[in-house]
Amino acid sequence: MKIALFSDVHGNIPALMAVLEDMKKQHVDQIYCLGDLVSYAPFPNEVVEEIRRRYIPTIAGNHDEAIGFDPEDDGIRYKISEGMKSGAVSRFLTNQLISTENRAYLKGLPRHMHIEFRHGEEQINLLLVHGSPRRINEYLFEAHDEKDLVELMRSRNAHIMAFGHTHKPFHRILNDGKGTFLHAINTGSVGKPKDGNPDACYVIVELGDDVSLLNPEGLRVEFIRVPYDIESVAKAIEEGQFPDEYADMLRKAY
Repeated sequence: MKIALFSDVHGNIPALMAVLEDMKKQHVDQIYCLGDLVSYAPFPNEVVEEIRRRYIPTIAGNHDEAIGFDPEDDGIRYKISEGMKSGAVSRFLTNQLISTENRAYLKGLPRHMHIEFRHGEEQINLLLVHGSPRRINEYLFEAHDEKDLVELMRSRNAHIMAFGHTHKPFHRILNDGKGTFLHAINTGSVGKPKDGNPDACYVIVELGDDVSLLNPEGLRVEFIRVPYDIESVAKAIEEGQFPDEYADMLRKAY
């Protein structure tokens, strides 16, 4: 079973189309999206409609909830900063663009997905969230405290937990202290990477016949980087109402 996971498209339809085309070449069996379809680029309707057209199972990101539920409240509890002001501009402009039908779709997205697999005598539980199971906007970086990460996953009965939100991909293998290995996977970002590599990012998780939670190498995880026409999106940003800095962010991936 080859599962493709992606998140944080952020209104970037060329990046999404490039990733979906690449997934065909990888012959994946299932595709899941971990949220944040909108904001920061001027194609929110195109992104939402492509996800809907393909019936890709999707959970809500914090930006999806902000646009879906309350145009006046982004739902994000950060300290006021220049970045926050910039984000507020993005949400304001996205609210002007999003259709009524697509807003209703965003509003209806679930926050979590829990998927169970059976391999021989083992049951393997995959949990999909956007930020974390605790908060949709919680950042889980690669250096996050291991003990907290293990407790977080055990409390949700998750052997594999996939998430986005930070826009920085990683895979950590954790020992739960009871002979079982857990996998924390950040999918990176399709439409707005922040790891210095501007190519779109998604991940393939493969549960082969030999998969086992007792073996730290028993799960195959591969990050795929896909080039796309970044300039077309950057120019659309610069020629529209979105702040020019968003174009710079795409080009330099920060």
